[in-house]
Amino acid sequence: MSRLFPPGSRIGMFGGGQLGRMFALAARSMGYEVQVFVSEADAPASQVTDRTIVADYHDLDAVTAFARGVDVLTLEFENLPAASLAAAARHTPLHPGAAVLETTQHRLREKTTLERMGLPVTPFAAVHNLAELRTALDRLGTPAVLKTAAWGYDGKGQVRLDTPAEADAAWQSLDTDEAILESFVDFERELSIVVARSADGSFAHYGLSDNRHEHHILDLSLAPADVPEQAARDTVEIARTIMEGLDVVGVLCVELFLTRGGQVLINELAPRPHNSGHLTIDACVTSQFEQQVRAVCGLPLGSTRQFGPAVMANLLGDLWETGQPQWARACAWPEVKLHLYGKAEPRPKRKMGHLTALGDTVEQALQRATDARHALTGSK
Repeated sequence: MSRLFPPGSRIGMFGGGQLGRMFALAARSMGYEVQVFVSEADAPASQVTDRTIVADYHDLDAVTAFARGVDVLTLEFENLPAASLAAAARHTPLHPGAAVLETTQHRLREKTTLERMGLPVTPFAAVHNLAELRTALDRLGTPAVLKTAAWGYDGKGQVRLDTPAEADAAWQSLDTDEAILESFVDFERELSIVVARSADGSFAHYGLSDNRHEHHILDLSLAPADVPEQAARDTVEIARTIMEGLDVVGVLCVELFLTRGGQVLINELAPRPHNSGHLTIDACVTSQFEQQVRAVCGLPLGSTRQFGPAVMANLLGDLWETGQPQWARACAWPEVKLHLYGKAEPRPKRKMGHLTALGDTVEQALQRATDARHALTGSK
């Protein structure tokens, strides 16, 4: 049975980056107290939360004390020590659970689990040494992508191999003793779907987003995605199967490839709100962050109805290269919404904020989003 944590309860969040910040804003607007546990001071979420604990994620005493001081726990990123999550969960309900994180924070475990569920994944092989890499290349062929089994994001911890002759250099570059080799997918586009599930089994989804990347970092998300109806239906059922199979309570994003033949293949899972779901703040009845609050606190899930076509454009630190961006220029578009994450230091490729543009069509929203972003630096 779902346990209810009503407004006024204390929610603990592991992590205090932009996802934690947007979660806290949603939770506090609903009357919750929000506390965050972070490893570094001046985290973006700390600016909008009730209490911040700064300690190492491996510090079991600090983690336990934090868990005891709140009513329910959640998180904004999955790369947390398993022992710490287990320690926290012994004292306070944690959503998603430690077992979910153990699976999704490790690429090889994740792919193996999804394959056992009978779900479509990119062909892969486990790699623990150079000999295994060569064997895997013989089986999967090239091009292929070699990834560290853990601790990778935004293109980090991976290298593409176009010929078997690149095996030695690729293995040395990763500097790991556990990796996964995946066949390179000649995809038509990259997609994602954000879904939510409550403890009573209720399920909700936001539909597919069409994601466009630059240098392995999400640049634009377009919703709704223009995909075949069968692919859209298949993806919803894939996501539902994952949520039920892993017993996820909370929000999860499934990242996928759409092949040129119209098939969807799972790329990765993120058991939390996702960059591609940021547009739900302005474009949907219930944002992905409010949905996370509802799911982990035992409230009924909210409507995911989208008001109309929308596009999210990431704002990276590169925009500050020649000085402070011209915010008034972007806000000159009445249909464009500005979101900044409170990060003090803009750095190249660092996510500093995003724009969401609404329109009568996806194409119109895309034009508004890209024009507004160009206007920030006076370029066109």
